[in-house]
Amino acid sequence: MRITPEILQQLQAIVGSSFVFTDIETRNQYGHDETEDYVFPPHVVVKPENSLEISEILKVANTYKIPVVPIGARTGLSGGALSVQGGIGLSMERLNRILHIDEQNLQVTVEPAVITQVLREAVAEKELFYPVDPSSMGSCWIGGNVAENSGGARAVKYGVTKDYVLNLEVVLPTGEIIWTGANTLKNSTGYNLTQLMVGSEGTLGVITKIVLKLIPKNRHNVLMLVPFYNANQACEAVSAIFRAGIVPSALEFMERDALDWTLKFVDNLSVSVKDGIEAHLLIEVDGNYPDILMIEAEKILSVVEAFEIDEVLFADTEDQKNALWKMRRSVGEAVKSNSVYKEEDTVVPRYELPKLLKGVKDIGKKYGFESVCYGHAGDGNLHVNIVKGTMTDENWKSEVPKGIRELFELTVALKGTLSGEHGIGYVQREYMDIAFSKVQLELMERIKFVFDPNGILNPGKIFPQ
Repeated sequence: MRITPEILQQLQAIVGSSFVFTDIETRNQYGHDETEDYVFPPHVVVKPENSLEISEILKVANTYKIPVVPIGARTGLSGGALSVQGGIGLSMERLNRILHIDEQNLQVTVEPAVITQVLREAVAEKELFYPVDPSSMGSCWIGGNVAENSGGARAVKYGVTKDYVLNLEVVLPTGEIIWTGANTLKNSTGYNLTQLMVGSEGTLGVITKIVLKLIPKNRHNVLMLVPFYNANQACEAVSAIFRAGIVPSALEFMERDALDWTLKFVDNLSVSVKDGIEAHLLIEVDGNYPDILMIEAEKILSVVEAFEIDEVLFADTEDQKNALWKMRRSVGEAVKSNSVYKEEDTVVPRYELPKLLKGVKDIGKKYGFESVCYGHAGDGNLHVNIVKGTMTDENWKSEVPKGIRELFELTVALKGTLSGEHGIGYVQREYMDIAFSKVQLELMERIKFVFDPNGILNPGKIFPQ
């Protein structure tokens, strides 16, 4: 359905003409995220201010069967915010307020365009903690975190976005505005619509308000960087740490190339990597009692010393800790700046990480590509960056998809799945048959139909075509 002058006038009447854009520069700007080099511009970009305006926009779209794609900060890595069928690009940027920090009940109510780091800092001023911290937390928005069920470095101890969402205000594709649950820690009342919305990637409704659980802020942490001469041993050490009775607040894996590229990409990082080192683990423990944290750190040290490691670096100052975290959070950008790449977001039970890493390298040799791996090892979540390097364009297009399918087949065989935190979106949808049976996919498609009978909301995502 094309956007006619009549439809444009209706959209302008809802949000004002200054918030409706049809110029190609704006459309291209809102037609891409961080997913490779894809650009799918919507036919029109609309910037509503509240749920009532969004409701009216969706009523128009539903009447004329126009695709609508909710667009957040555009930091996604699965193409979830791409307008692959054109239509209306619904930018959420004006819904950007922290509405209420409830210090009595340890909750916060926010609009979807609040930057994750801004929220974390705002509640920290009240001695409260919102633990979810994606690597892009300085730019990604809470609404996108909910849509993708984002995780981050501290999910290993504190969980992912779904573990903190209590209630959502949602505008349905047909225009109705609902709240999905209640602002309570327990809720056993009917189907869990809140959790159905979390991770639904903008295909079931447009999220306009979010009620999140908070926890008390921990005051202390210990951070260490452990260099391994063997990358598979680094993966083996992950499970060993947990079996020793320690639950770190973060446990990150970085392969040698990931570190080398990052150190070249980011200025003023003073970390050195010795010859022969294949991987690092960045390990953090946190709490309120420094003596207990040191005991836990010493126990972790005793575990990793059973492997082939070099000298362990303990971060002594906040500046040193910040530098190490800056290094880890910059890995994705460094890889992207170094080569054309595809990033896969595999996740397996953590004990299976060594098999996954070995499989990634074996598959790469088979199909002729190199890979750089890093990720949230404590969760079994390995980000596999397939880099083009010297591959020909023909092999990049023909061989890499075969390798990705084999990688996902291995991941599922190890009792894992296709995505730990990036979502399926546009780029992984054709692999969904690996993770789900025909019956399971049909159930999901029926749910989609109940919410969105005309199929207008974020079409072309999640489901194989």
